[in-house]
Amino acid sequence: MATPRTVAFHTLGCKLNFSETSALARLFEQQGYLPVRFEEEADIYIINTCSVTEQADRECKKVVRQALRRQPDAFVVVTGCYAQLKPHEIADIPGVDLVLGAGEKFRILDYVDDLTKAPGKGMVRVGDVREVNAFHAAFSFGDRTRSFLKVQDGCDYKCSFCTIPQARGASRSDTIENVVANARGLAEQGARELVLTGVNLGDFGRGTAVIEGQRPKKEALFIDLIRALDEAVDVPRIRISSIEPNLLTDEIIAFVAQSRRFMPHFHVPLQSGNDKQLRDMRRRYRRSWYAARVEAIKRLMPHACIGCDVIVGFPGETETDFWETYQFLQQLDVSYLHVFTYSERANTLAATMPGAVPMEERRRRNQALRGLSEMKRRYFYQQHLNTARPVLLERHKDPALLGGFTDNYIRIEIAAEAGQFNALQDVWLQALSADGEVVRAVTLQPA
Repeated sequence: MATPRTVAFHTLGCKLNFSETSALARLFEQQGYLPVRFEEEADIYIINTCSVTEQADRECKKVVRQALRRQPDAFVVVTGCYAQLKPHEIADIPGVDLVLGAGEKFRILDYVDDLTKAPGKGMVRVGDVREVNAFHAAFSFGDRTRSFLKVQDGCDYKCSFCTIPQARGASRSDTIENVVANARGLAEQGARELVLTGVNLGDFGRGTAVIEGQRPKKEALFIDLIRALDEAVDVPRIRISSIEPNLLTDEIIAFVAQSRRFMPHFHVPLQSGNDKQLRDMRRRYRRSWYAARVEAIKRLMPHACIGCDVIVGFPGETETDFWETYQFLQQLDVSYLHVFTYSERANTLAATMPGAVPMEERRRRNQALRGLSEMKRRYFYQQHLNTARPVLLERHKDPALLGGFTDNYIRIEIAAEAGQFNALQDVWLQALSADGEVVRAVTLQPA
């Protein structure tokens, strides 16, 4: 019997990318390939890219070099958002053999089986993203206690700083029936937590997609999906990965508050606490609406964790604008921030706007908000000390410990002998670590 060809995968970027990488890996396994870790020698390396920032682009080039150092004769295939946006730039990277766009990546085996290693520019197979209308279901599963379950793709929004619509195409969704079936399958395989993922998750059901040759009717919205999952899927935990504030309705908040399975944890992108910036960013809300969403969550779930994304250094952001954002966030009852330094992206409206902020100033503002995030996380954690909360236990880099997150997304550590991997247990939140990043806990009893 011939030795199977080996394939390794590396994912850059978001939870959605992780779900799609897992789907690609299953395609290869079904064709007899042997998946190996990316740190090992492989016949084929698949790199699934992100392109939210320039740093993500640079990271792609770095990963290509790492792969070729391990196996100089390996085939290197690059796909994902960066591949759709800048295919010829990637094809010029030494050692890249194939670049696949958004409409081609799930047909990867059609290209890889006939791939030949040749010097010079890599082969490019990238179509017009406006023609991408198919939805490909995807989910991650394997070495994690949780699974990232893709339910939506693409985006119809026109935020002035964002290239994602150019990279992934129009908004489109899976059907509720397919999502429920995939979720049930994951639960049967032992997943204890599902994380719903998409580009614009709250837009579920509003877009259309070609699924198995049929166009589904627009009969469902995101609230219909989460109700169906709550009723039909026997999994202890479900999380909403991220949802736009204008799509986070009172109905969704009220449903999560009384749900048996959905966790009291919301990630709601803000981007700026200044209304002038929000208008220039072409966001679909103002800061008063965002504050009302936070208030609505905390009114029904005072213990809920709320995270948000913020961009600093957007064109035209003055020092006064920035401090307005800082003070807004300081007063807002959110639990942590994901802070992004604005970077100019080709073919976006923001890249043509006047008032560029010097990079040194962008970095300074980034550090200021990161400091605020640390204070907010610490305060949120401290509020829950000397209380009991359920946690899903995970492996830890230190074999003497187990880690995990409570229902409301507090990171904990316990002694390994006190718990069991992939078990849901109640823990007593005992003390904050010195850096404020984790809570030391002791277990009570299985939940």
